[in-house]
Amino acid sequence: MTATLTERGVAGSFLQTKELGVVGAVVVVFAAFAFANPNFASASNLQTMGVDLAQYGLLALGVSFVIITGGIDLSVGSVVALSGVWSAWLNVHAGLPDLVAIVVTLLTGVAIGLVHGFAVTFLGLPPFVTTLVTLVAARGAALALTQGFPIDGIGETFGSIAQYRLAGVPVPALLFVGACVVAFFFLERTHVGRQVYAVGGNAEAARLAGIRTRRRIILTYVVSSTCAAAVGILVTARLTVGQPGVAVGWELNAIAAAVIGGISLSGGVGRVLGVAFGAILLVCINSGLVILHVSPYYQQIVLGAVLAVAIVTDRLRARRSERLQS
Repeated sequence: MTATLTERGVAGSFLQTKELGVVGAVVVVFAAFAFANPNFASASNLQTMGVDLAQYGLLALGVSFVIITGGIDLSVGSVVALSGVWSAWLNVHAGLPDLVAIVVTLLTGVAIGLVHGFAVTFLGLPPFVTTLVTLVAARGAALALTQGFPIDGIGETFGSIAQYRLAGVPVPALLFVGACVVAFFFLERTHVGRQVYAVGGNAEAARLAGIRTRRRIILTYVVSSTCAAAVGILVTARLTVGQPGVAVGWELNAIAAAVIGGISLSGGVGRVLGVAFGAILLVCINSGLVILHVSPYYQQIVLGAVLAVAIVTDRLRARRSERLQS
């Protein structure tokens, strides 16, 4: 009897969750594309989607940390490009071992996040302007580092990251799942994670309550840039070259996935579960349109429409919350 009540409680909690809408959308979209073309649900396409999910999902996960604090990170696409060619350059031209090049690249992502965090918190620069500068500068740095040409000849470790499968599941997809689990427990089960939400809800009230708001904000930018650096490594591993022209516009995909998943642009609201399914939804849409041979131009229109719906929904949700509070 107790077990039955517990199961009902879990089921009821799931049915009341705000993320139910995006979960349902994923199921409907997946079923629709699978019905339209059986190749959509094939093992090979699902594996490809798993690698795509790791790229878009990690970016969305990192950006969601920043958005929860009420900020924004427009630089992640350019940081992906810079990190990809930087890891390849370190490995090929600087002669660093594969793993060392990967670690140095991740530390570079940490450094970029620290710069963003200090600029926003100590210099008082708007997050939009701060990360917009990096969007331009990092893309330029990627082109300058390579002179516009790909860097090939990277080590075997890079290739194994993208090509290795565990029980048929791509390693990048497993990395994304692991990152989601860590992010979930950090944001919802730790004291610091709850403080991140508090900063996004009301930064001044959080400061008066004794929360070190600057440290929490800096932490979120570090998470975002580090996730972008990790994606850059995954992209280089997948292409087997350091390509400076990758990830153009990916910051919009990341923000779209986060907002679709319930992360409020006003800050203080959102869960990792929603971000994960928001990324899955975008990957399903992109892959489905490719399977159906829809023009890439129309794919961008669809992405813009989905983002518009997500933003409008976020605004309506915020207004409803304000009315309930008043």
